[in-house]
Amino acid sequence: MKKILTLVSSLCIFVCCSQENNPPKTTEPEQKNILLADPTIFYDNGTYYLYGTTGGETPLNGQGFMVYKSSDLQKWKGPAGSQNGLALKKGDAFGDKGFWAPQILKYNNKFYMIYTANENIAIASSNSPLGPFKNESQKPIIETGNQIDPFIFIDEDGKKYLYHVRLTKGNRIFVAEINDDLQSIKPGTLTECISGTLPWENTQNTDWPVTEGPTVLKHDGLYYLIYSANDFRNPDYAVGYATSKSPLGPWEKSVDSPIISRKNVKQNGIGHGDVFWGKNNKMHYVLHTHFNESTVAPRKTGIISIDFDGKTLKADSGSFIFLKN
Repeated sequence: MKKILTLVSSLCIFVCCSQENNPPKTTEPEQKNILLADPTIFYDNGTYYLYGTTGGETPLNGQGFMVYKSSDLQKWKGPAGSQNGLALKKGDAFGDKGFWAPQILKYNNKFYMIYTANENIAIASSNSPLGPFKNESQKPIIETGNQIDPFIFIDEDGKKYLYHVRLTKGNRIFVAEINDDLQSIKPGTLTECISGTLPWENTQNTDWPVTEGPTVLKHDGLYYLIYSANDFRNPDYAVGYATSKSPLGPWEKSVDSPIISRKNVKQNGIGHGDVFWGKNNKMHYVLHTHFNESTVAPRKTGIISIDFDGKTLKADSGSFIFLKN
């Protein structure tokens, strides 16, 4: 009997020790792809904020703009907007449909969201990147024609420029000086930048060539206009750039374009994003891709590292990752 008790005790000790050395595994919830098109990432005080166009796969589709947040670009939380996940919601904004392609900027200690609705451009403001963003005016910035995909660039001299896409015989990228109140453009400054004229920009030879999603930055005295070309449903949707000595042009398209495409990143329909800098001052480009090789929507959000090699802008295709939450 004593030997049996000793054996049982030994087994208990062995089992306990084994459990201490091999603690039970905890299963974390599986991360899912973030499904935002035309994305932008805004960095402020140690936090990244991700916004974009929502699709029909979410109940918030058509209701405004969601926002996700992250401290490291790896783990994202959200939707985290102040209004049930939305940073800007329909009713507080210009327009009632087609909420596309937002951009966030900080100006005069306020946060501004410039965006598309009803195929026109408007701007809303907030005291927080999470919102609520609200429009001071219910009018679009440009009241004639149809335009989408806005981007505001503030130059070193303080002048401000509104880059955008006008829907006229194709998706064409234009620029105009915008007034300091960010509510209207200066008459007589509206200028065409580029349109889809190169073979890589119109691989299906359509009658409506597309250049869109402009982002502008300045490097060593040269202006860089980063843009996407082809219809977004085309697998050849891709990213290129043009340069100029002036924010109003004329622009010279790079012979190295496209710098991001399915040929080097192995993703269909990759493009239409925005440049941002990480905590380590490393430059990235956030963009969307098709859902898979055979389906366009819902589009998935990803980031890729980009950098300058002299005056040439290059993308590191091996750095591409999808964003998940």
